[in-house]
Amino acid sequence: MLTQKTIDIVKATAPVIAAAGPVVTQHFYQRMFQHNPELKDVFNMSHQQGPDKNTPSSQQQALFNAICAYANNIDNLAVLLPAVEKIAQKHTSFLITADQYQIVGHHLLATIDELLAPGQEVLDAWGEAYGILANIFINREQEIYQESDDKIGGWRGTREFMVTSKQPNSELITSFTFTPTDGGQVATYKPGQYLGIYINADELANQEIRQYSLSSAPNNNHYRISVKRETQGTVSNYLHDKINVGDKIKLVAPAGDFFLDVNPQTPVTLISAGVGLTPMLAMLETLTQHQASVNWLHATENGQQHAYKDHVKTLANQHSHISALTWYNAPTSGDRQAEDYDYQGLIELDKIATQISDPEMHFYCCGPVGFMQFIAKQLIELGVTSDRIHYECFGPHKVL
Repeated sequence: MLTQKTIDIVKATAPVIAAAGPVVTQHFYQRMFQHNPELKDVFNMSHQQGPDKNTPSSQQQALFNAICAYANNIDNLAVLLPAVEKIAQKHTSFLITADQYQIVGHHLLATIDELLAPGQEVLDAWGEAYGILANIFINREQEIYQESDDKIGGWRGTREFMVTSKQPNSELITSFTFTPTDGGQVATYKPGQYLGIYINADELANQEIRQYSLSSAPNNNHYRISVKRETQGTVSNYLHDKINVGDKIKLVAPAGDFFLDVNPQTPVTLISAGVGLTPMLAMLETLTQHQASVNWLHATENGQQHAYKDHVKTLANQHSHISALTWYNAPTSGDRQAEDYDYQGLIELDKIATQISDPEMHFYCCGPVGFMQFIAKQLIELGVTSDRIHYECFGPHKVL
């Protein structure tokens, strides 16, 4: 437990750190990677690049926001538990260890000292506060590691898999199926969770670790992910260009705090844009035996970028409780309305308000942050309460 004196000092000095802005986290990351370059094999270095040298990167901004949130709620940590769970789940994909928390804490305190020179009493208070938070994460992550290891087909650390299928789904998205080389089962997962992938290659400067949503319903034999080729995506381009059937790859057990969690009588609407359909696919396939109505709402640019079009249409035709609607932002001349897509432009939920008006309906959303903010605003205007809106952001976490 933190002493009242520590709480008072942290809350009193938090505005000073907030006023310094993300320069604190920029300095922290530069310092840490200089003294502990081995951590470049853990962190996603692409998230360290801001749009320019004076603008913090997405990862730096996320850390700054987390520091401010912790300091401002240090006397009421319960409100931070959802964020703690999200981060702890992600950390297990990176196989974060207790020793690494010590390294981070050392450089965080050194950064505060070097930039702000607050004095030893303040540093001691922040050190105590960081230690409490680190232990919360360490203990929760140990629980997640153990839960994964205890599952049938589960494991801890990395496990070798073979690529048994590589299938293009659109001009940008390709699916990969992985089967364990040891011949054993794979651990089940909750629809919506992701898989950790470790890439080591001579042409890459560092080991690269990524998380990709599992894009099929759970089974005991294999995993499937569907990856969008990003223009500057180190790993997505490597997977598209270099990884083929028969290749071997290291995977970490599924994790994530975004997943389908409804009873059989709860109506569900799945809303996605672009590659955000990947966790939605796992949910949709799982919901084929659902007892309540299921809506699939998907937005994409055009037919060339419309992944899994035929698969989703088949599921909707085979199961009367599933309804599928698609929006094309800019249809090509070959795209046919009412056959390839239903609406042109952005998703406007008021056009289908009666279809999603059930007061018990839960909404699961995934896509670019701007898209999800746009959808969340519409849902709230339609009277949907926040406890029925669930979402996943790719990359450093943002709040809608």
